[in-house]
Amino acid sequence: MSPFTIVICVDHAFVSGGQSKVAIESALGLKAAGARVIFFSACGPVDPRLEAAGVETVCLSQHDILGNPSRLDAARQGIWNFKASKALAETLSALSGDRAIVHVHGWAKALSPSIAKPIQASGLPAVYTMHEFFLNCPNGGFYNFQKNEVCPLHPMSLACLRTNCDSRNYPFKLWRSARQFVAEHVAHLAQTFSDILLLSDLQEKVLASCLPPGAAIHRVTNPVEAEPLGHKADQTEGDFLFVGRLSAEKGAFLFAEAARRAGVTPIFIGDGPITDELAARYPQARLLGWRPPAEARAAMRAARVLVFPSLWYETFGLTALEAKAMGTPTIVADGCAAREAVEHGVTGLWFKSGDVQSLASAIRELGNDAVVAQMSDNAYDAYWSSPATLERHVAETLAVYDRMLARETE
Repeated sequence: MSPFTIVICVDHAFVSGGQSKVAIESALGLKAAGARVIFFSACGPVDPRLEAAGVETVCLSQHDILGNPSRLDAARQGIWNFKASKALAETLSALSGDRAIVHVHGWAKALSPSIAKPIQASGLPAVYTMHEFFLNCPNGGFYNFQKNEVCPLHPMSLACLRTNCDSRNYPFKLWRSARQFVAEHVAHLAQTFSDILLLSDLQEKVLASCLPPGAAIHRVTNPVEAEPLGHKADQTEGDFLFVGRLSAEKGAFLFAEAARRAGVTPIFIGDGPITDELAARYPQARLLGWRPPAEARAAMRAARVLVFPSLWYETFGLTALEAKAMGTPTIVADGCAAREAVEHGVTGLWFKSGDVQSLASAIRELGNDAVVAQMSDNAYDAYWSSPATLERHVAETLAVYDRMLARETE
């Protein structure tokens, strides 16, 4: 049987966040498994690992929406990226054979809804990994950034359009809504995909009324970069640690206030729009800035507890799974997808999402050395009994591709 040809589409050809990180690692893993992989992106530079592994790359060297010095050009490109549509059409038209699949990991930061048309014209089966919610929600999060709370409105309803929920301002919300209209009624982006990959049970619940009718839904595990280091020798040492973007929706303020009430020093690895305000309001907090991935993992290994206080849904909660692999218990908000990585009372604790007193109580509970030591061992054992390796991710992904092509021949 001939190998797969996989065209992976994503905004960035470098690691700019979890979405592009998974896309790149998936490309490397699929190539190592024998597939022909073409990595199609709008923004460079290209991660050198791709070319070194023999992955074919098509990078348009464009700006993403936020990085474009011309706001007018950014607005136009974000709604319809003509260059990306033309280049993807050329890439897909050059493919031959009957085992080719298009796999989209992201489009909202640069590629735009325009990629739907060449995929549709190619007639190739296409699959979408739901790293966020931009396929359905204008701001990508089912979240009201102005109120700092989950949004209950149906996307693109009249109530949705009237609501200023954007992280920037209402004119930007209107622009996002125009893009969503184009995606739904001009590009028919969601209907382009016969298959959707979800990352958590929560995603499936949130999207129950939004997914394309007839689309096959699959679960594929994102790969986690971790080594089996054994049980921690110093489980009760270290601090209460936050790792991630410093933003209100990630719960950074919530953690800092809960830590103050619990009488512990909060440690933050990351950066973001609220860094200065966080430092000013909570001078006792230690803000370490971004750290290279290896250093962040080492910090999670050394931490007493990881705190994952996100106020919005999330889609997966990679950091919580990384901490689990390190043997570090996690305190997680019960309203986000990361709770699925934590067994309450066994490998960590859930707290009531957005409730500072509930989080402070959980922090106090994990001030007990005996409880932390047991949870540390439990977390490590639970993760490594079924680790989220790249090999597992590739095997699950290839199984989806097999099912897609089997339907094509029915």
